[in-house]
Amino acid sequence: MKASFNLLAALIIFGSTSLVQATPVQSAAQSSESKREKFDPTRDAAKDIEAALKKASKEKKHVIVDVGGEWCSWCHKLDKLFLENADLNKFLTSKYVVVKVNFSRENENKAVLSKYPKITGYPHLFVLDSKGKLLHSQDTGLLETGASHDPEKVMTFLKTWALR
Repeated sequence: MKASFNLLAALIIFGSTSLVQATPVQSAAQSSESKREKFDPTRDAAKDIEAALKKASKEKKHVIVDVGGEWCSWCHKLDKLFLENADLNKFLTSKYVVVKVNFSRENENKAVLSKYPKITGYPHLFVLDSKGKLLHSQDTGLLETGASHDPEKVMTFLKTWALR
């Protein structure tokens, strides 16, 4: 009986350590994906922009309205660039309040987006002053090099439209 108990105990211990070792480690890509703010079709874009404008006024910043959707691979790439590039992230958060506006089959946010110039591709960035005046409409395709966004082009864009 004692021998079978020891065998059972060894199997339980070995089995539980095997399970712990077999648990996948979260990769950097999964980690940044879990940190990124998603484009949410259930959000009220008008209220979100209004809140961003109030915050920008208080913090003396401009607002970036980031229009895209969870279906958009380039939207994910741009988010990843901001999450993984410390210089871009620091500059973005020190100079801008960012608000994501969903565009998808579930919610095209037509009423809100009709106030801005036509969008030809996603993601698309609108820069607003803290009163809501449109300062710039940015086609992010112009910020790409090859299969990703170019950090230098993105930084130049951010510096150009930042409140000085």
